[in-house]
Amino acid sequence: MKYTLHQLQVFVEIVNKRSITRASESLFLTQPAVSIQLKKFQEQFPIPLTEVVGRKLYVTAFGEEIAQAARVILDEVEAIEYKTNRYQGKLAGKLSIAVVSTGKYVMPYYLSDFVNAHPGIEFSIDVTNKLKVVEDLEENKVDFALVSVLPDHLSLERLPLIQNSLYLVGGTERERERKGAKELIFKEQPLLYRERGSATRNSMEAFIQGRNLPVTKKIELTSNEALKQAVIAGLGYSIMPMIGIRNAVEKGEITVIPYKGLPIMTQWNLVWLKKRIYLQ
Repeated sequence: MKYTLHQLQVFVEIVNKRSITRASESLFLTQPAVSIQLKKFQEQFPIPLTEVVGRKLYVTAFGEEIAQAARVILDEVEAIEYKTNRYQGKLAGKLSIAVVSTGKYVMPYYLSDFVNAHPGIEFSIDVTNKLKVVEDLEENKVDFALVSVLPDHLSLERLPLIQNSLYLVGGTERERERKGAKELIFKEQPLLYRERGSATRNSMEAFIQGRNLPVTKKIELTSNEALKQAVIAGLGYSIMPMIGIRNAVEKGEITVIPYKGLPIMTQWNLVWLKKRIYLQ
């Protein structure tokens, strides 16, 4: 057999994506190029690796076993590259970071210099909600995480980064037309919340409950960007971190409303498990 590493990479990606089209997009290759590599790889085996039924591609049981063996080979090739870099005095390896959604505005600035200085490191950054970040930390799926609220049940090391400030905000057009005292916002206006488990939502709810503010209408959104766009569109008011809305405030799309007890100040922390061992 004379299959190449490139053919192994292409086949593994086809198996992962269950589609030649999606594999070609992931590999930044044309569909014909991926199909040709699959055909050449298949020619080296007497048993089918894949089957096409209708327009859908299926991986055979034999194909799954070959894909698993290919992953092991590719991992070993990566290990050789990392060892070579280390012997040359370079940092090398994989580094995975889980970031809560508003943290996507913070993390790139802390990573850029490090990434540029150490091209031998492969980064994987997952931007998700707080519950998933904590779950990935707990199950040791990531090396580091960026959070503003530390989970109590985990034993963590932490590196404080910057403060996070949350303000009462509304769409500029809606705020311009609003009547009455700002103290009536919580009682009379729709309030926009992040999903349950979000640190932003927890901070907002703690503020409202701590002051016994009446809330008559709630709208829930599942990302900071969706929440920002809803505020800009005039769907209601919210308490949001400035780091995610600064551009919209500067452009006049969102108005910050001064309110007693605000802003809420929290801390962005880079955290990792104390029990985790990092090889030198």
